[in-house]
Formats: sequence, structure tokens, C-alpha cells
Amino acid sequence: MIGWIKLHRKIQDHWIYQEKRKFSRYEAWLDLLMLANHKNNKVLLGNELLLVEKGSFITSELKLMERWSWGKGKLRTFLEILETDGMIIRKTDRKKTTITICNYSVYHESEETNRPQTDYVQTMNGLSADTNKNEKNVKNEKNIKPSRLKYEICDMENAEYLFKEIQKNNPNAQKPNFEKWANEFRLMRERDKRTDQQIRYLINWSQQDSFWKTNILSPASLRKQFDRLVTKIKSDKEQERANKASQLNEEEFDLND
Repeated sequence: MIGWIKLHRKIQDHWIYQEKRKFSRYEAWLDLLMLANHKNNKVLLGNELLLVEKGSFITSELKLMERWSWGKGKLRTFLEILETDGMIIRKTDRKKTTITICNYSVYHESEETNRPQTDYVQTMNGLSADTNKNEKNVKNEKNIKPSRLKYEICDMENAEYLFKEIQKNNPNAQKPNFEKWANEFRLMRERDKRTDQQIRYLINWSQQDSFWKTNILSPASLRKQFDRLVTKIKSDKEQERANKASQLNEEEFDLND
């Protein structure tokens, strides 16, 4: 089967959805998709005004446990599985849990693409034949911009983060093509098998190094020099350990004197 269907968030208000029950994993995943913001939004949490980005939402373990009738162990295991599979990013502190749907554009952007004029006419005339609906779905699929499916939210976050760090060193740095940058980070993850943690570490390290901060000015250059940077970092750490060991030996020698 091909195509997609629209599942409106209002279904959560329907009696069939509000039935008190223990959610399956499938239901819980659908619930996460519907809880995510479809656009950037500001939320007041206590005395703090937070910007919650599209594809993300703020919750807590307790709220999800009550919502799904799950225990803490089952909830945490489920969220860890989703993280391991690259489906969500979870950030937790004492006040809240922020969940980001990594591939949110795949689930949501399709319905925001430009619809043909016939879609509007059919809606106004109340035409609801199944054949027309299927044709409309196919047209919408063709209207999806390819670039929207080339990267995930975590890749865009890395693109924006790299530029932010570059700006610290050069406030006049030109704003890049973030979609192109995000796709480059996607290639790092998918083709080069780099983890998000490794990528973030190298962004931080490169932008703090006096030499590399002038050379790593894009994801493409970071990707090209990735192995060299890793080798450099390992070498520096080994040299640091050797220096510490040498210093300890000298101190021990002085004590023996």
C-alpha cells in the first residue's frame, strides 16, 4: 500500500480515544506524534518562558505514566528504545522532560505542502469519493519537497549549533544554507556511521582549538577532517597523560632526594 492518511489531533478528544485503557507501544508512539508541536510555540513553565520547537513538546514521566497507564520501568524502557532507534531525542531535568520527534517532518510536513486547486474545490463542494481522496494523496506526495526528507531534526540542530559556535569566534560570519548543512550532518550519521555525541564533541573541540576554528567552518569540512581530528584529540590526550606521568615521576624523585 502507498500513500498516507491524515490523523487530526482532535481524535484525542473523541470518546473512542479517551477510553480508559493501558496503551500499547503503537498507541503510545502515535500519542507522542500528536503531542508534538506542529509549529514553534512558547510555553510558560513556572516563571520561565520557554521556546518549544516544532516537533517537540514538554511533558514529564508522571504525566506519560498516567496517560498511558504504564509503570515507570515500562515507560523508561520504551523511551530508551525510541532513542536507540533514532526516533526521539529526550532531554530531562528536575522540572520537565522535553521530547523531540527526530523524523517529525516525515509525519507532518506532507500535509503542509501546496495542495492543488482541485483540493479546495472538492472540499467546498463536499466531494468525498474514495477515488478522489486517493488521487489527492498521490498529488500531495509528489508535492513534498525532497529536501524535507533528507535530514532529521537532530541534523538541523547540529547545523544551527555549529553556526552558533562559529559566530562566537566570528560574529560577522555569513548565515549558511542550513538545509544543506543539515543534510551534510545526515550523511555523517548515516553513511559515515558517526554518532550524534561524536559530532557534537568535535564541533565543540574544533571551535575551541586555535588552529581548527579557522578551518572547520562548515559540516563539509568537519566531515572531511573527522578522522584527522579524532587522531589529533587522541594524540593530545596521550601526550597529556605522558606529561602527567613524567611530572609525577619528577615529584617522586624530588621526594626521594
